[in-house]
Amino acid sequence: MQEKALLRYDDLQFIGKVKGVSEDFLKNSLLDSSLVQGEFILGDTAEQLVVIGATVQYVLGVNINNPLKRLEIYSPKKGTQSAFTPADEFVAAYLQPVGVFQTQQEESDMVIVPIETARTLLQESRNVSAIEIFLKDQDNVEAFKKHLEKNLGSAFIVKNRIQQNALLYKILNSEKWAIYLILTFILIIAIFNIIGSLTMLVIDKRRDIAILNSLGASKTMISRIFLYEGLMIAMLGCFLGLLAGLAFCLLQQEFGLISMGQANLLVDAYPVKLKIADFFLVFMTVFTISFIAAFISSRLSIKRFEKLKEDL
Repeated sequence: MQEKALLRYDDLQFIGKVKGVSEDFLKNSLLDSSLVQGEFILGDTAEQLVVIGATVQYVLGVNINNPLKRLEIYSPKKGTQSAFTPADEFVAAYLQPVGVFQTQQEESDMVIVPIETARTLLQESRNVSAIEIFLKDQDNVEAFKKHLEKNLGSAFIVKNRIQQNALLYKILNSEKWAIYLILTFILIIAIFNIIGSLTMLVIDKRRDIAILNSLGASKTMISRIFLYEGLMIAMLGCFLGLLAGLAFCLLQQEFGLISMGQANLLVDAYPVKLKIADFFLVFMTVFTISFIAAFISSRLSIKRFEKLKEDL
């Protein structure tokens, strides 16, 4: 169960979200990696424990090591229009903070309590806000999502992790395409070096072109020689770059070389996922631009060839 509520600690107040979960929620393996302080335990309703988000701790100055202070949670009573005292219009709970978790920004203003505590606060004895499902096999997420949508019908909304954190993944995807465009422009600038190198090569090999001409080589054959040479130079650099990128991605996944900083994110290291489509996109981009550059250089070789014929 999840709903907004008033959080209070000492004299400070904050409007946050209360999330009530069952004991099965603690089986999620990602909880340990998101915990930055204390323990991720909830206990039963008699213990009245709560795990708070990093934003809640920062705004309210919560000290989880002080057992004498409680986090106060207030939720409006259903059906209450006006009461003799303002306190009678709210359902209150007093819980002991035992841990602090740090995830993406959308969840850092949340406190996690046992679901029975949430039912008491929100005065809801039966319904739930959502059912969270954690799959062991992450490769079958989309297939399982379609299976649920087909069997549950339109009365339920089924979302995967990307759809639940749409803002975060949109930012990462925008960064990906921005970097791709920037590197493409750098590639276009660098490709002029290949054009210049091949042009100088054509000038340097004018005697060899003449020898090939005397042996019967046509201008088309000479043009292809320089075209293939330009493509070989570009493709060699492309494959070496792809191998270097693959090695870097594997190192990032294993050791987290690039950090995302302390911005209340689920992971400290910048997330990287290897996709064959990305490698293919890079290869086709380099091949297309390199082919254009090599074709321009090969045309210059034809002109040089024709000039030699005129001189002869």
